[in-house]
Amino acid sequence: MSKRVGYFQFRPIFGNLAANRQAVAEALNGVRADLIVLPELAFTGYTMADREAVAALAEDPADSPSIEVLAELCNRGNYHIVTGFAEKAGTRLYNSALLVGPGGLAVTYRKIHLFGFEKELFDPGPDEPKVYDIGELKVGMMVCFDWFFPETARLLALAGADLIAHPSNLVLDWCQKSMETRCLENNLFAVTANRWGSEERAGKSLTFTGGSQITAPRGVVLSSAAREGDELCIVNINVRGARSKNITAMNHILNDRRPALYKNLIRGE
Repeated sequence: MSKRVGYFQFRPIFGNLAANRQAVAEALNGVRADLIVLPELAFTGYTMADREAVAALAEDPADSPSIEVLAELCNRGNYHIVTGFAEKAGTRLYNSALLVGPGGLAVTYRKIHLFGFEKELFDPGPDEPKVYDIGELKVGMMVCFDWFFPETARLLALAGADLIAHPSNLVLDWCQKSMETRCLENNLFAVTANRWGSEERAGKSLTFTGGSQITAPRGVVLSSAAREGDELCIVNINVRGARSKNITAMNHILNDRRPALYKNLIRGE
């Protein structure tokens, strides 16, 4: 069961949603794929000064020109896109990942582990990540710093994910190597779509590490982008490679767990 999955690594222009939509539309026009992943906060940029700045740029997914552009791309190409998104939900502001398909917005995931000054800007996601079937490919989502917590990927594996779509704005050099471990310990695929370039605003100066990556079960890296530069990469994956969780004939990644002995992992118990 072969599927075509990939990422579009690019450098969003801070605050210029129209230009970023155009960059994505031009890059993905005519693409043949089943799933493409875009970076975290792909349309707004990252270094917001405060919550007021986030509110000025964030969009309601139900009334979003950005989602309209993605839905049109998906409709023309018959594929799905996962994008990072600054989401406005009433008075709440979320650093989200949205799954968009030919029919428009399919589902929203809100980042549960906020990084650094994100805690001053966004509300933490209230719900655990879930898995969605987009046609013989079961996709879970997490956003950037969620990678640091093995529980995130394990929840998705337990829910049956074949692949984790992972929009990111990485500034540390650890994630790409760690995703090899996440895919090894859960025997699934992951598409980490990072951005590149630098942003400096309101005393915040960040350089993003690029290196978008597609990782396979057993921790095999199928594709790795450069640290700088736009790059669209799509590869074929065999989904069945994520369906068997056996390490040996007698060892199963999920069934061999002993949850009754893990209770102290939950603080307060």
